[in-house]
Amino acid sequence: MASNWTPESWQSREARHLPVYPDAAALGKVTDTLTTFPPLVFAGEARALKADLAQVAAGKGFLLQGGDCAESFAEFHPNNIRDTFRVLLQMAVVLTFASKQPVIKVGRLAGQFAKPRSSPVEVIDGVELPSYLGDNINGIEFTPEARIPNPQRLLQAYSQSAATLNLVRAFSTGGYANLRQVHQWTLDFMGRSPWAEKFAEVSTRIGEALDFMEACGIDPRTVPQLQGTSFYTSHEALHLPYEQAMTRQDSLTGDWYDTSAHMLWIGDRTRFEGSAHVEYLRGVGNPIGFKCGPSLAPDELLRQLDVLNPGREAGRITLISRFGDDKVEAGLAPLVRAVKREGHPVVWSCDPMHGNVIKANSGYKTRPFDRILNEVRGFFAVHRAEGTHAGGIHIEMTGQDVTECVGGAVAISSETLADRYHTHCDPRLNAAQSLELAFLLADMLNAEAGERAQRAA
Repeated sequence: MASNWTPESWQSREARHLPVYPDAAALGKVTDTLTTFPPLVFAGEARALKADLAQVAAGKGFLLQGGDCAESFAEFHPNNIRDTFRVLLQMAVVLTFASKQPVIKVGRLAGQFAKPRSSPVEVIDGVELPSYLGDNINGIEFTPEARIPNPQRLLQAYSQSAATLNLVRAFSTGGYANLRQVHQWTLDFMGRSPWAEKFAEVSTRIGEALDFMEACGIDPRTVPQLQGTSFYTSHEALHLPYEQAMTRQDSLTGDWYDTSAHMLWIGDRTRFEGSAHVEYLRGVGNPIGFKCGPSLAPDELLRQLDVLNPGREAGRITLISRFGDDKVEAGLAPLVRAVKREGHPVVWSCDPMHGNVIKANSGYKTRPFDRILNEVRGFFAVHRAEGTHAGGIHIEMTGQDVTECVGGAVAISSETLADRYHTHCDPRLNAAQSLELAFLLADMLNAEAGERAQRAA
């Protein structure tokens, strides 16, 4: 257990990107209520994820983390949850089949509401209002009333997270994730994508492998690993009063866990030294993500690792790089070298989304698919050069047929962004683009495995 730490010790540190509530007493009443609510996840599940991530840190697996930029109350629907879940299943199958490695599946869902913003205010047609900070804080509607932080929204966020988790658990263990269903995971609108046809080929080969097992006397219906899958949740631990209210002490170990998600991460804007967010997360037993951007120096990263993981526990820390395609190789390499030199057991994951946002000619914020791919290629190139494991991908994506990121085989252009641009915050990959990325990732993982085999020989 972390020394000199309590669930509220973060309150003595500098906390950035927290909302200012006009009625502090109302916020206190809501957080007091939340402390009486059941946990959303359990300590044993968080420990299981940490054990899985320890294998990834050792080069024996891959982390697939994806989901919405920001969940919304308006688009909360079981079909949206199901479709995002099954695209992640598709991606995981492609990566597992090609790389022959286990793929750890972590959703950006069931709690990914709050968002840090580059400006505290938004101006439209000369009118200035507070920025939208996520549905668990204020409303996206551009009115003075909607933009007032409302603590009651935290209760709605908890309720939606609980319902989302309940459905995801049912999908992952109730038969939907059965590998015999792999052909049924392709969404109807993806039929025009060449990658959907390639996925059908993979699905057929998996079916043939299952038939072969059955012919050899191994009944796939009795193998639990083929009937369902482990699926974990994550979000940025930005709203610290909510996270504190969801902190519980494990009855088995006495350690503290944030029961709002299996994995929490610290964003690029809140990972500074002396940060309240770092102080909070150093004391909980969950696996922790830590965003690494261009402003992070190697020495600072090492100091933060000593704070967050002084015992150097494998699986505890996932370092999520987010540089932009033109900065990743020069910026990431010094960090990888420093961490390797000091012997910290981390998972290295690539976030190719946040450093590649541009404004299209049509005025929409977008992310070019080729830049996303270039950052992933640069990420793999750095790890190949340093002899370390490119261990994961962290993407903002959806199972919906949106047009938010330009490019890819489906050829979304700047002019067609407006067709189905639905995001509440940043642009997301759609299902076809996500599957295309999975196949390209699989090729990179295969190349990495081949080079490792050559070095071992």
